[in-house]
Amino acid sequence: MIAYDLRCANGHSFEGWFEDRPTFLDQKKRGLISCPVCNDTAIVQVPSRFAIRASQSPAPQATEAPAEAVWNRIGKQLGEFVEQNFDNVGCDFAREALKIHYGVSAPRNIRGVSTESEEKILKQEGVEFFKIPMPPPDSDP
Repeated sequence: MIAYDLRCANGHSFEGWFEDRPTFLDQKKRGLISCPVCNDTAIVQVPSRFAIRASQSPAPQATEAPAEAVWNRIGKQLGEFVEQNFDNVGCDFAREALKIHYGVSAPRNIRGVSTESEEKILKQEGVEFFKIPMPPPDSDP
């Protein structure tokens, strides 16, 4: 058995297994090989990644930060945005959210903390809110 990496005219890549090279060429000539995605029979063989020898030059250094570093940066940016654009009402979050919802207080962005029971009340009253886990404040001097 021999496996070939194949590609159709629409760019879909797939693998085909054949008894030998003459069998592959015969099936290709007769239009018996088709793309499993689009059924196209205009198939070409592409170089296999396993058949390509890696160069001896050193691997290029990664230019992107690891996923954890990216998520940490996004979390920090989100925290800074919330801190700069939302009024911190602390433990009065549920009370202030209800006041805004019913028009007692002017609409504004607020942030704070609430208990599970307060969150249940907010949901029952139809107050839309969402929770964002905030990273701890920077301890850098």
